[in-house]
Parts: sequence; structure tokens; C-alpha cells
Amino acid sequence: MSVKSMSVKSMSVKSMSVKSTSQVLSVNLARVQPNPHKRAEALTGIDKISTPEPVLVRAPGTRREAMGSGLVGDTVCDRGNHGGDTQAVYAYAREDLNYWESILERTLPGGVFGENLTMAGVDVNGAVIGERWRIGDELELAVTAPRIPCGTFRGWIAERGWLRTFAQAALPGTYLSVVSPGQVRAGDRVTVLQRPAHGVTVAHVFRALTLEPALLPSILAAEELEDQIKQMARAGTTYSLG
Repeated sequence: MSVKSMSVKSMSVKSMSVKSTSQVLSVNLARVQPNPHKRAEALTGIDKISTPEPVLVRAPGTRREAMGSGLVGDTVCDRGNHGGDTQAVYAYAREDLNYWESILERTLPGGVFGENLTMAGVDVNGAVIGERWRIGDELELAVTAPRIPCGTFRGWIAERGWLRTFAQAALPGTYLSVVSPGQVRAGDRVTVLQRPAHGVTVAHVFRALTLEPALLPSILAAEELEDQIKQMARAGTTYSLG
């Protein structure tokens, strides 16, 4: 399987779309099922299917609080590791799913990577930590962190060496927090409202936390990073991809 090579101020970005065609291609909610990839009996919501209906997005609270996901109607099963305010929404680009289709030689519908929002014309990996997006008329989200691939994701994709393959491509998609609640639906336009000047991107943080620990000191320029990631950067610690 080949993989292609791969002081903080806020800048106001007036009416700056990611692209003129930037939009939410699909909104995806969990279809909960047993998780055979966990040792203990467990459920998973990684399989997400698109809905044509508008979905309310709001801050879910801490990981262990009742709501889990930021999307009403979605389910986060492993709340020890997923969900909560800093992982309220997970966005992935349709263009990157197309890339993986060519690598995996299979069809990958929106939601198959567990993403809530499948985006078109949005460089989710080039987004800057702390960047704010307006989606539709009311919803405002903030970029928080890259997705780190887990054992459930590995089992779900069912490709040998998948965690390392995914990491090498550095196309993780991004988690987002909810700044202002609102509804989201397929076809909503996406506009960047604000982009921090530090320039630390989702992909850069992902590379630092996985295969390129030499980058860890540089991600501390992003003051918006959650405390756990800052602690890892200071300690020189990366995530295991075993």
C-alpha cells in the first residue's frame, strides 16, 4: 500500500471563504452497533450515516457528561477518549476520502471515517488551531485538534497497518468546539471568520503527536491547544500507533 509523501494574535478575516464552493456536503449521525474491536463488551458510533434533516449543534459539556457529541441525535460511546467540548464535532474532507478511495480501492461514503461533517472545498488539515468557522446562518465552530486514530478505527477500516498508514498521510481531519450553537444541514456554506496568526495547523499538530516528535516544541505557539496536548508537547510524548 503506497502513501503519498506527506506570540499569538488573532486576525479578523472579513468574509473570507475557504473557497467559493466551500460547503458541508453531508451531516452524519452515528448508527450505534457492537464494537468487536474492544476487549470488553462495548458499543461504537464510528459508523455514521448522512441525514437530509437539519441538525442542532451545541456544546456537549465534558466527555463524561450525558450529551457526548455536539450534534443532537449523534452518539459517542467511548466517552473516556472521545467527545466533549473540544471534540464536539469531527470534520473530514470529501477530497481526502477520494484520496483514500484510490489507496484502499473501495468506495468510501461520507461518514465512513466517523466524521460528523463531510466537507467539500475546505482544507480541514490546513486549518489553523483556534480558527473559527461560520456554517450556515448561526453555527460558529472553532478548530481544536486533529483526530488521532484509535484501535476501533483500525478495526473498522480493516486494513493491515492502518494506523501507521493513516498517520503517514497526515490527513487526520479536525475536531471542533462549539462557539455559538445553531443548526447545520447538507449544503450549508462555510466561511472562515477568524484565523490566529501563529500558523500552527491541524496537520502540523498531528505530525508532531504521531511520527515527528521533533515538531512538538513548535506546536506550543498555539495557545488555543487543550492542556493535554500542551503537556504532551512539553514532555516530548507522542501517541502510540501500535
